[in-house]
Amino acid sequence: MSNKGIRNLFIFGSIFFFVIFIGLTIDTMKKVDKRAPKITEEVDAGKKLWHKYDCIGCHTILGNGSYYAPDLTKITVNKPEGYLEKFLVNPRKVKPNAAMPVLGITPEEAKKIVAFLDWVSKVDTNGWPPKPVLARYRVPQIPGATVYEKYNCKACHMINGVGGTSGPDLTHVGSRKPDPEWHKKHIRDPQSVVSDSAMPPFPQISDEELNQLVDYLITLK
Repeated sequence: MSNKGIRNLFIFGSIFFFVIFIGLTIDTMKKVDKRAPKITEEVDAGKKLWHKYDCIGCHTILGNGSYYAPDLTKITVNKPEGYLEKFLVNPRKVKPNAAMPVLGITPEEAKKIVAFLDWVSKVDTNGWPPKPVLARYRVPQIPGATVYEKYNCKACHMINGVGGTSGPDLTHVGSRKPDPEWHKKHIRDPQSVVSDSAMPPFPQISDEELNQLVDYLITLK
């Protein structure tokens, strides 16, 4: 091939791939808005607070940030809203061994930050980050354990090394709290028995499920 032919191949080849690049970029930009939920005033305010308190200095969302603290891209999927709001206001009151300091976030600010994080959690990220791998284990074939799984109690609590650490370890909860009525009140309305509890209420649980769950918890000794 002559020098002129090589030059033309380079020029037209570059133009061809540049056009493809522009086309893919335009196509991607058209899809971006469809992959993210609507931005409300509360979400916008939460985003500003995210920067005000330099949350990105420790946490990561959508691949941006630091890796000192947990990734928060899907945090509202894994943690109850009420828990997150109380944690932001005073982390160590909710979880005594929390590494996060008290930043002076007000309850109203916490609500807006959680609204922003909830918006982030609804962005289509093609399955990233993957769901936490807690452990592979066989759920005991008893009704109470099935209810425990149904309401995803393991997202915050741990039994025999399996589960989250946001709430108390329930491995021996039957020894610590043997009263079934206490557990029933605590599950229905946690703050009725623990005034500063960050656990959300579960009014949606049926009476039958509640009895089964409590019977299961009492056996954990």
